[in-house]
Amino acid sequence: MSGCDDHGKLVFWYGINTDIDDLKRSEQKRGEDEADLRTITDAIRQSIVVLAPDGTTLYANRVALEDTGLTPGEVNNQGFFARAFHPDDIDRVREERLEGLMRGEPFELEMRSLFKHGQYRWQLIQYNPLKNEHGQVIRWYATATDIDDRKKTEEQLRNENLVLREEIDRSSMFEEIVGSCKPMRQVLKQVEKVAPSDSTVLILGETGTGKELIARALHRRSKRATRAFVRVNCAAIPQSLIASELFGHEKGAFTGALQRRLGRFEAADGGTLFLDEIGDLPVETQIALLRVLQEREFERVGSNQPISVDVRLITATNRDLPAAVAAGTFRQDLFYRLNVFPIAVPPLRERGEDIPLLVEYFVARFSKGAGKNIRNINKDSLEILRAYPWPGNIRELQNVVERAVILCETDTLVVDESWLKRESGDSSGPHEGLSALADREVEMIEAALAESHGRIAGPSGAAAKLGIPRQTLESKIRRLGIDRYGKKRAPSR
Repeated sequence: MSGCDDHGKLVFWYGINTDIDDLKRSEQKRGEDEADLRTITDAIRQSIVVLAPDGTTLYANRVALEDTGLTPGEVNNQGFFARAFHPDDIDRVREERLEGLMRGEPFELEMRSLFKHGQYRWQLIQYNPLKNEHGQVIRWYATATDIDDRKKTEEQLRNENLVLREEIDRSSMFEEIVGSCKPMRQVLKQVEKVAPSDSTVLILGETGTGKELIARALHRRSKRATRAFVRVNCAAIPQSLIASELFGHEKGAFTGALQRRLGRFEAADGGTLFLDEIGDLPVETQIALLRVLQEREFERVGSNQPISVDVRLITATNRDLPAAVAAGTFRQDLFYRLNVFPIAVPPLRERGEDIPLLVEYFVARFSKGAGKNIRNINKDSLEILRAYPWPGNIRELQNVVERAVILCETDTLVVDESWLKRESGDSSGPHEGLSALADREVEMIEAALAESHGRIAGPSGAAAKLGIPRQTLESKIRRLGIDRYGKKRAPSR
């Protein structure tokens, strides 16, 4: 301070001494503490960066400098962001980082950092604030943990899921036919070749393999795609009514025929008629079907007026038709007419490669219907599904997946192995008793059929002799492979 006279002339000075020893000691102590802290952080085998409250980089430990190849001056430079992080991450990281710093609470970010060898690696950066006694942030400590392997694994899983979904899209060009294994590719190639023609197709395969889907694919890729696709399950219609179902009937043709009825052939005129389970067609109806194929005309039941029809016929069966021909239960000439272009659909046990695709497809379909968001499939469950032989084929797999979706409470589908019951190969003990019981049942049915000369219904039919409903007897005959006209089944061993 200074003192002046009346004319403003400096005449003296005042000196004031202030003790700042504590302040100097405090600054010195802080400097020593920071030096000690740097020594400690340099000894830690993890990247650590110290930031000012506004996020300005103050210090990076030895590991951080070694990993990045940067100098302390470069770390403190304003262009640090552009040099240290992946260009695609910079804007996101800068925005999220600023929000976290303003909140003043611990937060973390995932970003790709550039290492000195020129490669980017994913890092998890965790920011923790150091606050003074007033709760103000005076430093930020950011630690980096390498998560590159984890991110690559996640990326790989995402890519696998993407490929899987693309595979499903590519494999589902045939409506709901999902599959990319070699046997299915061969089937779809056959479908593409024969679909544009009007040739008769015989689809062969076990129950539940998706024969109807193949038939629909053939229709939708044919020139008849805009016309009707009519399906008939020959095994589900009583044999006494199958002719009327296929060819229609006139009023009064039989008891209960109160009016004229058009059959399935007329309904499919100009389109496609799919006869499923053709092996169960009665011999009498086989003759009428052969006439339709040869002459393109038929007669309604109770009429002698021929009706012309333009129908593409597709048939399917899970039976051995050549064996049925040899046994005399299926007409040889009809078999040759149907077997113009056979397509054999492989069972699911021969399509192990397709099980992940099918599971993914069914999960997507059923979870959508159930309002669930199932994104993953348990790996152990998938292995269980792949190892199971699937005697019920795709239909059985579909049911298992639907059950799993219904019970699923997380975003990961799990299948209970107990749902998949394997049949034992042991033929001793109770199995012998069951086999003997089946043989006894066959003998009784065959005896009744012989007495009734193959007739099932009516007062003198085999069903009446056995005291069981006609439908039950017809079902047993089909299930047990009994020839209603007298040829005995080979006994079980």
